[in-house]
Amino acid sequence: MRISCLSLLSFLFLTSTAGAAEIHDANRLLRVSNVASQFESITLLQTRNIIRTYSSIVAMSADVELPQRIKQEIAACYKQAFAWEKFEDGIAQILMDNFSKDEMSLLTDFYRSKGLPPTEIPNFKAAIAKGEVIQQLTADYIFANSDGCAEHDIDLILGFLADHKLEPSKALAAE
Repeated sequence: MRISCLSLLSFLFLTSTAGAAEIHDANRLLRVSNVASQFESITLLQTRNIIRTYSSIVAMSADVELPQRIKQEIAACYKQAFAWEKFEDGIAQILMDNFSKDEMSLLTDFYRSKGLPPTEIPNFKAAIAKGEVIQQLTADYIFANSDGCAEHDIDLILGFLADHKLEPSKALAAE
């Protein structure tokens, strides 16, 4: 019994070490490909577009400008709801689940500008071909694991309009 218990502990240690190495490779790929910065830039751009849309709706329907404090509260909600740190581990897991260790190394070397040996071009193409699936899995993961801010935003805007005795449009209420 003692040998099997030691064997089990050894197996668990080796399995967790292998898993740790794979997740390390996935995190390194995320770092060198600058995904965090791209994610944050896209989040900021989307937030600006959302605020611009809300501002336009309020301006057209109530003939009033959305105050800066409301815009800042909306932006703060998106910054918190879509902070990279909330998604990093899950996205690393998606990479780990969809790329082999060799593919992750190949992509990491590519992003580090280490070049690509001609013999690895077919493997590189195969890894790149997985991009669309990984992108969809990532989008699904983010959607499933984010709180969103739409209800918060609408409550803020409707509260502002009510405080100023302005009539919200049907377009805003439908959002």
